[in-house]
Amino acid sequence: MASSKKAAAPAAKSPVKPTTGAFKPRPLKPTNFRFFYERGDFPIALSSDAKGNKILWKVPAEKLDYQHYLPLFFDGLSELQHPYAFFAEQGVKDLVAVAAETAPQKVLSVIPQLIIPLKNALNTRNAAIMCKTLKIIQFLVTSVPGAGESLVPYYRQILPMFNTFKSKSVNTGDGIDYSQAKKQDLGALIGETLETLERYGGPDAFINIKYMIPTYESVVLN
Repeated sequence: MASSKKAAAPAAKSPVKPTTGAFKPRPLKPTNFRFFYERGDFPIALSSDAKGNKILWKVPAEKLDYQHYLPLFFDGLSELQHPYAFFAEQGVKDLVAVAAETAPQKVLSVIPQLIIPLKNALNTRNAAIMCKTLKIIQFLVTSVPGAGESLVPYYRQILPMFNTFKSKSVNTGDGIDYSQAKKQDLGALIGETLETLERYGGPDAFINIKYMIPTYESVVLN
């Protein structure tokens, strides 16, 4: 006699959360900055003292053509390899600092050419590159009068990665997040950068940030 007992139905599997790869770092490509550096086109050399490494400018920075050089140094923010990464980041800081004191318009006039390098650096999704780039954005808008307002029309190009990574922290993997002390907490740094953009971006900054990042709350209006 055949058994009437039915085979048990297989247990339902828990739905698998799809992996979008939104946080996965993208492969890094050699930058135009690297190409021009290796060709010897930059009037720079490495100098060291008790405080560490710095750039020795063979031509005074204030005499350089910012339209040509500043976008190239910003392009190098996507580098991680030494010496390209050091020269690019420090070169940006030196050029911005010099212009901020003597001729802010030299930086303001070239901001449209800085957007693609900034976007490319953020789109690497590499935490180290993103943190470095966020700090440079803060340095730019707090150093050069008018730079914050000049960036507002380009929020749609540079803020998408802010929205993607705003809740992400960089953790060492041992359960203790040491990155905050080094200002390397990506989520916190994004929040801080957004606040800086709002403070220095003029009356249209908040509404444009809010459009790109709906969860952002004003630190100026509240």
